[in-house]
Amino acid sequence: MKIDRLLAITVLLLNRGRISAAELAERFEVSTKTIYRDMDTLSQAGIPVAAHQGTTGGFEIMEHYTIHRQFLTLDEIASVVAAIKGMGTAFEDKNLDNLLEKVQTLLGRSDLQTSRQSARMVFDFNPWGQGSGAKSKVSLLKAAIERLQLVSFSYSNMNGVHTERVAEPYSLILKGHLWYLHAFCRLRNEFRMFRLTRIQGLEVLDQLFLPQEAPSLDRYEWRQEWSGPDELEVVLIFNPEVRYRVQDIFAPELVTQLPDGTIRVKGPYPVDEWFYSMILSFGERVRIEQPPEAAQEIRSRVQRMLSLYPNPDTQMSTFPR
Repeated sequence: MKIDRLLAITVLLLNRGRISAAELAERFEVSTKTIYRDMDTLSQAGIPVAAHQGTTGGFEIMEHYTIHRQFLTLDEIASVVAAIKGMGTAFEDKNLDNLLEKVQTLLGRSDLQTSRQSARMVFDFNPWGQGSGAKSKVSLLKAAIERLQLVSFSYSNMNGVHTERVAEPYSLILKGHLWYLHAFCRLRNEFRMFRLTRIQGLEVLDQLFLPQEAPSLDRYEWRQEWSGPDELEVVLIFNPEVRYRVQDIFAPELVTQLPDGTIRVKGPYPVDEWFYSMILSFGERVRIEQPPEAAQEIRSRVQRMLSLYPNPDTQMSTFPR
């Protein structure tokens, strides 16, 4: 509908600044002539739209102009409330409580009661069974970011190598169900990603740092050296009974069901400590077909495990100490 497009264009101009007619036409799948007519309609409605000519031209709305909160629908406000509540599951922050109260004032009492009784979306950033450790780390790091305080910690990479780090924290990133810290590492002298589950002995230092220009995270890409070795082409064959676990771990485009019911996973994957632990967790329900060196490593690990149990009567007390 035209009114929906006009509102969407207004919101887009408020958030993005200057946008060309061609870009708007492509986004809303209409002609540029339609966009020009829409701009005339917005101007007649009292929205201060300015047009600029030239190669860098386009349309923009005068600075400091805002739209009334009534432009938000009940469902849209409820979605914002759900997102704020979800943030509260990740870390303790009284400001979130205040923000939630402010947003909920956009709802009438009856609407607020309805949204509480029939929540359509729930965001919980703490995985099932996870303790308070991750939440504590997130809260400490959030405070350090806000106060520009250095942090120190012991970090373990994918190969189990531990290093002591001092870092300038800039951002916290929730990727899937895992938290990462984007920080300038003074040991490596560059910006890096640190997985919070591998951070131990976290301490917020009294020393402050002068913030420097950090790389944009709008479209950041993972760098393989942050997590371990390069990806290798792997081929894994799983028994049908573990299908649900395979689907939880691997991307759908890597998974194929074979005629005999077994499941093949084929594609690039980092062969690291996590990979070997994952394979061993499947026991006899998985076979590595490629790469051969990964199969040999699993064979060696199983043999070392068997050496701990030389006979059925071996007791735990005989384990090396």
